[in-house]
Amino acid sequence: MTEVLLKELSNSDIDWMLAAGIREDIPAGTTLIRQGESVEAMHILVDGALTVCVAQSDDNPLGRAFAALEGGEMTGREIARLSSGEMVGEIPFLDAYLASTTIKAVSDCQILSVPQVVLAKKLREDINFAAHLYRASAIMLADRLERIVSQLGSSTVVLAQPQLREILFIFGELHDSDIDWMISAGSAVRVPKGKVLIQAGRPAEALYILLDGKMALSVHEDSGSPLARAFSTIEDGEVPTREFARLSRGDIMGETPFIDATPPSMTVRAVEDAIVLSIPRWRLAAKLLHDMGFAARFYRVLAVLLADKQQGIISRLGYGRLTYSSGNSLEEDENYENELSPEFLAQVNLAGTRFNWMLQKIRVI
Repeated sequence: MTEVLLKELSNSDIDWMLAAGIREDIPAGTTLIRQGESVEAMHILVDGALTVCVAQSDDNPLGRAFAALEGGEMTGREIARLSSGEMVGEIPFLDAYLASTTIKAVSDCQILSVPQVVLAKKLREDINFAAHLYRASAIMLADRLERIVSQLGSSTVVLAQPQLREILFIFGELHDSDIDWMISAGSAVRVPKGKVLIQAGRPAEALYILLDGKMALSVHEDSGSPLARAFSTIEDGEVPTREFARLSRGDIMGETPFIDATPPSMTVRAVEDAIVLSIPRWRLAAKLLHDMGFAARFYRVLAVLLADKQQGIISRLGYGRLTYSSGNSLEEDENYENELSPEFLAQVNLAGTRFNWMLQKIRVI
């Protein structure tokens, strides 16, 4: 991942981060980010190695007891290792976002830290910087998610269900002009039940938005090479797959080619007659290249959804439980971890309105 920042950021982006950031040397064993606490800065690992761990929440009596016996520190399960060039704390999530993992130095490290307040201001004011950083974040988060799933075992891919409904976030983040462009650039396509929309191991030719019906995501159960799997469908018939998620109205498919050069690892198949808005890959690629505002919003959406899928894995492993899930009663004057703000609920309402507007406009066309 060392090369991602160098490939995605411009010289002016790097100069700004050097000027705004604070360079620090941290000894091995130092906790940089603690699970369940707010993230105050974006950190770039210049040299050294970091470990990513998940641990049970502090309100677990048994966990506290064992932590006390072991010296007062909650034990965690390592799910990833980070090397130089990686970023942590960059997730452009909800305002109330709390870290879902603990990041700790494995060896003596050198980091460049940019305060979140300063970074947020830069992202608002410099659209080119925002597009570059959000794309770099999405690339790193996609790679990290793959490593986490690999580390935990292929059986845990079923746990990678998103916490957010994609439609509620995507259509809340994009502008009306973005949605209008997507309608004009794409076309409504009917997908009959049983038809494969995206084949694992083969290039995705378009970005798809599911307008009606349901799709299933599945992964191959065989251990053959990706090339062999891609061609086996043609030569030998069906390839053994295992379904792990269902998609419904508003979900997007085929977005990974815009941040990852490798073919998709999942197959998308219609489980009932469906309608999708199909936006050709080349058209969207050209739009992302020439419209920095759209690119910034698009890559921000991808970064948040990838971060949310990572959070979904961790939550379903039994970590990071909500405060009120431990038996506490809900109180009006108490703030709960991951509580949805009125602003976010308003965004959800806006997202629904925009999606319905898209459906009506497509029917007119």
